Amino acid sequence: MLTQLLTIARNTFIESVRQPIVFILILIAGLIQVLNTWSTAYSMDNDVIGPLTGDNKLLFDFSLGTIFVLGTVLAGFVATAVISREIENKTVLTIVSKPVGRVTLILGKFLGVTTCVVISTIAMLVFLLLALRHGVMSTAADELDGPVLVFGLGAIALAMGLAAWCNYFYGWNFPQTMVVLMVPFLVLGYVGVLLLDKKWALQPITHDLQPQILIACSCLLMAVLVLCAVATAASTRLGQVMTIVVCVGVFLLALLSNYLFGRFVFSNTLIGTVTSVTSPDPAKAAFDEPGDTLVIDLERPPDESLRAGDPFYYSPSPNGFPMIPRATYPGIKGKLDDATALLGPQAPSSIVITSIDGKTLTVRNVGATPVPIYRAPEQGDYVFHAQTHIHPVPLVLWGALPNLQFFWMLDAITQIRAIPPLYVGLVGVYSLAQIGAFLSLGVILFQGRDVG
Repeated sequence: MLTQLLTIARNTFIESVRQPIVFILILIAGLIQVLNTWSTAYSMDNDVIGPLTGDNKLLFDFSLGTIFVLGTVLAGFVATAVISREIENKTVLTIVSKPVGRVTLILGKFLGVTTCVVISTIAMLVFLLLALRHGVMSTAADELDGPVLVFGLGAIALAMGLAAWCNYFYGWNFPQTMVVLMVPFLVLGYVGVLLLDKKWALQPITHDLQPQILIACSCLLMAVLVLCAVATAASTRLGQVMTIVVCVGVFLLALLSNYLFGRFVFSNTLIGTVTSVTSPDPAKAAFDEPGDTLVIDLERPPDESLRAGDPFYYSPSPNGFPMIPRATYPGIKGKLDDATALLGPQAPSSIVITSIDGKTLTVRNVGATPVPIYRAPEQGDYVFHAQTHIHPVPLVLWGALPNLQFFWMLDAITQIRAIPPLYVGLVGVYSLAQIGAFLSLGVILFQGRDVG
């Protein structure tokens, strides 16, 4: 099975990369990056802190969005060229009659399509990185970045020249040879650019290298992999036009899923955001025993409806999910200084607000047994006075679509928020789950497809 899988993947990749649309979209991406360096000089942003400064933030926004859209379209074109068209032409019948299992066929086709789309997206991302190194041409007095122009254009020209030579003398397919050569040449060209400054003087390779931007690009690449799985599944039943429509539709819905469905999943009333947490007794700062007390400062005074004795809930998320306390508990009515009522053997477990002084809340873990919590409140947590209610219907709709906002790291870059490696790992696991789901759907759709 493995030999069959790799053979199908190899043949699919060769057939995919020979599609002229692959070569064309890569060059379009490069041309758009050049135009972006001229057209994004009006952000009115003079911030010089972080990996991106001033107009380069707008350049990164436009360029990353361009690659996202082109990657989606490319996945649709390539998948239909090697799956849908073969089914319509009955050529797939010669494969499944070998015999080759339909599951193996779909997986092999996906691997071939994905390899083609990935190397194409890498070329587009290198164009983006070269554009960021060059920077926005804000004024006519701005100087061109010589190494970017020489190495970038040189990589394209060298790949094109060698592809034309091999096509003329050896009959090699021009688009295939061009793409296969251009990607490593562009990567080597970018490495050369990193070693030189704009005045052609040697510099450390890390001087212009931005790891956070590379992480953002890798997350985008994982999103493109998910869209390849969508295109593969759709092309088992649909033609080229409808497959592209499905890919674009999923792309738009997945970008808007937080607004369309996600905002209706969790309902709760936010009290405020924690700015600081102090414990009168540092030995009890863990807040995991009855009687433990914390003093919590909020960004602004809470609503007047909040009263002493109300329950206190907190979460790291503004929507209240997940909630740190692992139980639902009521507030306390009566005297809040009565130790028997709060800590006696019959006292219910609860975390309550014992006093309110402007922006400062005093909260206490009370009851015969403590409320189970994952951790004590921390700076940046969000405060609520009830458990979060989860609505199942929006939750199902929200979970059925891939959430592409998880892959879109632009906000983290522009707001100078470091992207932790753990998050990248979680995004990778999420993308694998989405790919598995869509490929399973594709196998189910293809199992009932008549290919004879």
